[in-house]
Amino acid sequence: LEKGKDDQDSCKLKYITGQAMWEYADTDLQRLDSSAMAPSRKFFVGGNWKMNGQKQNLGELIGTLNAAKVPADTEVVCAPPTKLDPKIAVAAQNCYKVTNGAFTGEISPGMIKDCRATWVVLGHSERRYVFGESDELIGQKVAHALAEGLGVIACIGEKLDEREPGITEKVVFEQTKVIVGNVKDWSKVVLAYKPVWAIGTGKTATPQQAQESNISEAVAQSTPIVYGGSVTGATCKELASQPDVDGFLVGGASLKPEFVDIINAKQ
Repeated sequence: LEKGKDDQDSCKLKYITGQAMWEYADTDLQRLDSSAMAPSRKFFVGGNWKMNGQKQNLGELIGTLNAAKVPADTEVVCAPPTKLDPKIAVAAQNCYKVTNGAFTGEISPGMIKDCRATWVVLGHSERRYVFGESDELIGQKVAHALAEGLGVIACIGEKLDEREPGITEKVVFEQTKVIVGNVKDWSKVVLAYKPVWAIGTGKTATPQQAQESNISEAVAQSTPIVYGGSVTGATCKELASQPDVDGFLVGGASLKPEFVDIINAKQ
C-alpha cells in the first residue's frame, strides 16, 4: 500500500474524521472486491464491557439484554458477556498472534472459539496506549484471528495530542494501512473508528465527523465502519441517521440499560 499515487487508477479511502483522503493503487486493493465479501452490511452494535462487572452485579443487565428486542437487520456483539441470549454474539477483548506456545497471560483464537465466542476486538486504544501494542503486532493479530475463523472488530483512532497538532491523518493512515494489509476476507471484519479523545470523556464526534468515512464502493457495501466514543442513548439516533455510520462500538453505555436504546438506534 502506498500513499498518494495520483497517476494510477485508484480507489479512495477516507477515514471517519473526514480530514484526509488516501489513494491506493487498484492492484493493492483487488482482494477487497472479491466474491468472498458479504453482499451487504448490517447495522452493527458492539458492547465492550472492558474489565468491569462481576456475575452478581451484571445479572440485571444480562436479564435486560436477554429480554431485549434485537432488530433483524442489526448484529449485536458483547465483550465479554455471560449467559447472553444467542441473538447476541460473544467477543473476546484480545487474542494473540499464534496458535499456542509459552505466552503467559495471552489467549488464542482457538481458546476463544472453545468458549463459543465468535468475535474478537483488536487494536483498541487501551491495548495500544496502555499495553504498548504496535501497529505491526495488531496487524499480525488480525491476520491470525481471521485465519482461525473469528470475526474481527479492528479499532483505529487518534489521541487528543495527535489531533490538536494536525497529525490525525498520519496516525490513522498508519493504523489502517497495517490492518488492510492483513485482511483477505472483509466479510468477517468490522472497522471501528474510536478517537481516544472521545472515549470515556463525554466528548462525542459530531454526526458529520462520525459519518464521513468510506473506502472502495465494493468494500463499503460489505464492511461495517462503526463509531465509538461516548456514544449514549441520547446521542445514538442522530449518529445512526448518518448514511455512512454503520453502527457503534460502545464502552460505558453498554453496561447500562440504555444499551438497548443504542441497539435499536436505527428503528
